[in-house]
Amino acid sequence: MFEATIYKNRRKALKEKVSNGLVLILGNGESPANYPDNTYKFRQDSTFLYFFGLDMPGFAGVLDADSGKEYLFGNDVDMDDIIWMGPQPKVKELGEKIGVENTSPFAGLADMLRQAIAEGRRIHFLPPYRHANMLQIEELLGIRPELQKKYASLELIHAVVALRSVKEQCEIEQITNACNIGYEMHTTAMKNCRSGVKEQYVAGLIEGIAASYGKMVSFPVILSQNGETLHNHYHGNILKKGRMMLTDAGAENDMNYCSDFTRTVPVDGKFDSRQKDVYNIVVACNRKALELSRPGVTYLSVHLEICKVLAQGLKELGLMKGDIDAAVAAGAHALFMPHGLGHMMGLDVHDMEDLGQIYVGYDDEVRPVNQFGTSSLRMGRRLQPGFVVTDEPGCYFIPALIDQWRQQGLHKDFLVYDKIETFKDFGGIRLEDDVLITEEGCRVLGDKRIPITVGEVENIMG
Repeated sequence: MFEATIYKNRRKALKEKVSNGLVLILGNGESPANYPDNTYKFRQDSTFLYFFGLDMPGFAGVLDADSGKEYLFGNDVDMDDIIWMGPQPKVKELGEKIGVENTSPFAGLADMLRQAIAEGRRIHFLPPYRHANMLQIEELLGIRPELQKKYASLELIHAVVALRSVKEQCEIEQITNACNIGYEMHTTAMKNCRSGVKEQYVAGLIEGIAASYGKMVSFPVILSQNGETLHNHYHGNILKKGRMMLTDAGAENDMNYCSDFTRTVPVDGKFDSRQKDVYNIVVACNRKALELSRPGVTYLSVHLEICKVLAQGLKELGLMKGDIDAAVAAGAHALFMPHGLGHMMGLDVHDMEDLGQIYVGYDDEVRPVNQFGTSSLRMGRRLQPGFVVTDEPGCYFIPALIDQWRQQGLHKDFLVYDKIETFKDFGGIRLEDDVLITEEGCRVLGDKRIPITVGEVENIMG
């Protein structure tokens, strides 16, 4: 937990951005895994964490944009809880830690909202993503779950996105800590990428590292020698010489800040010539994104420029042909990179995606592009100092997609299908870093950068 002044300043800024009424911010509750007393590891709602800082279930906060008052609702534990959990701080004590003077049992929340509704006051809430909170909003506000996204406050969404997008120094320090855990996770994966080893063994090692230093992994580990499947969560294969292992994994630290890295390495530690050729193209894409990313530049433009680097590299390998700018404009490159360059990151690995990606990654100026590949770009708007984004270009040879495009005769002026056929056994490569936008440009977060060049990777694996 940060100092109380951090949370007080954030809540003050939020109240100033909301015109009137009450702001309701629900925390999360426990979620049963297979019976009520056996729960999944608790994860607090990120927006509640950002403004109220309490990493425990059963709380809600209310901000009164008119009077300026702030309220924390939650129940003190009883003796049964103390027997199983030990002594716990009272709600009033927790309120003092985060600078909230007005505290009340949770039942008081319904009374407050009922009175506000009777007075015709506006109640702002964010779109819920957990069914328990959907039911709670229905009980509190009388809005059925299927209508809650429609009635969620767009004014509040924009206010929260504006505040959470620009990371404070204390947040950058926490993300850096999560990145340092990610460094150990990925270098451990590299050192254990050996033929005859099961993917699950490597995945388990890095999950354990994340748990030992922080809360957990920041998302389910993606680790596979079949890297052409972008989010491959199956870990049942035995690693084979001649393949590459793609590892997309990050940590969530004790303050719930996240990291998200991807590296792709050759099984047994040596790239063959074909792997090296494609790998170096993706390294060049990653490097180009770092060169271009700076305040005032749209991330959509950065995405499109690295797509040109990808296409040029593939043209030099004989896999693409024709004018590179025209190929990218037509979307031919998306056969090899059917995703966007990156996304926002912070308290969520895809930061604030629960609020609606259209509000996080885009704005009135920069709108999504309705073209295969680029349509999957989560972050397109202009970069600002304090943004943390991922830089994750890739190159994949997806047999089913290659077959479909060839059958449909797509982009024949730019794609050399006969040569592409010989790469259908290749797999996929993705290289991802977490990047802070600074006043001058950008920098990769973490005290040490995870090995990325061919030489660095082969050296640490050897």
